[in-house]
Amino acid sequence: MKVAVVGATGLVGTKMLQVLEERNFPVSEIVPVASERSVGKEVIFKGKSYKIVSMEDGIAAKPAVAIFSAGGGTSLEWAPKFAAAGIRVIDNSSAWRMDPTKKLVVPEVNASVLTAEDFIIANPNCSTIQMVVALQPLHSKYKIKRVVVSTYQSVTGTGKKAVDQLFNERKGVEGEMAYKYQIDLNVIPQIDVFLDNGYTKEEMKMVKETNKIMQDDSIRVTATTVRIPVVGGHSESVNVEFENEFDLEEVKTLLAGSPGIILQQDDANQLYPMPLWAHEKDEVFVGRLRRDETQDKTLNMWIVSDNLRKGAATNAIQIAEYMISKGLL
Repeated sequence: MKVAVVGATGLVGTKMLQVLEERNFPVSEIVPVASERSVGKEVIFKGKSYKIVSMEDGIAAKPAVAIFSAGGGTSLEWAPKFAAAGIRVIDNSSAWRMDPTKKLVVPEVNASVLTAEDFIIANPNCSTIQMVVALQPLHSKYKIKRVVVSTYQSVTGTGKKAVDQLFNERKGVEGEMAYKYQIDLNVIPQIDVFLDNGYTKEEMKMVKETNKIMQDDSIRVTATTVRIPVVGGHSESVNVEFENEFDLEEVKTLLAGSPGIILQQDDANQLYPMPLWAHEKDEVFVGRLRRDETQDKTLNMWIVSDNLRKGAATNAIQIAEYMISKGLL
């Protein structure tokens, strides 16, 4: 299968190439696509060198699927052109996520919504993906009423410029700033731009995307998203109120037995999810499970996942894998 990776030189695009190789995705030929300034450069895939090509040449190569991670503006312009050429597009930007005509997919949660008619498929926001993977089995059993989430997000979610800023600051080196403020030895309680309601765009993404993916607008979500000086993954403190009573041991069993989840809960040995454990893994790690003692039918949980993998590259590739399994690719 011929596969295009659009935005092949970015942090997520590079990770997509790595994950395609690691998961032994059935690639007959890789078509790396990037901006004009990168055309002609080379990327390595499975030990072989491939030249980066332009958008037009990416379409002309006629890949079966194009996995985009090139920003919203690029996706809005080019995804329809790829789709018009009969190429399935899985897009990692925010461009199509809330478009009512496009599916927003996390395979463990709602892959069944995909059909042969879907030529542009949206990959959700990284912080939403890991949360809904953990919430879905609990929603199926106890029905979620309300979610309060605070995130602690890796600088890798911003991109290479932010990673460079963190390590420059750590070394005391002047350099380009991805953030308005210092990130080393600091936390920044703003991810994306502020909206009229006082929330940031990232916070409202988590609200709207959760409802769409879980196909239930009755779930109320409120979010605070924070950037921290960490690489390796995003962490989330999640407070979940259910309609039905739950048993804590049953919750643990349910999560441990759900696809894509690793339960890390051992208080006696101080074992709990951390970006340190999640880095370069595809699973969502869940722990610190405990009752909210201030409110009935309410659970506290801690969720961690590698935002470049399950939060971006891996989820997109899992969508493609599902489509292959259903004969859609």
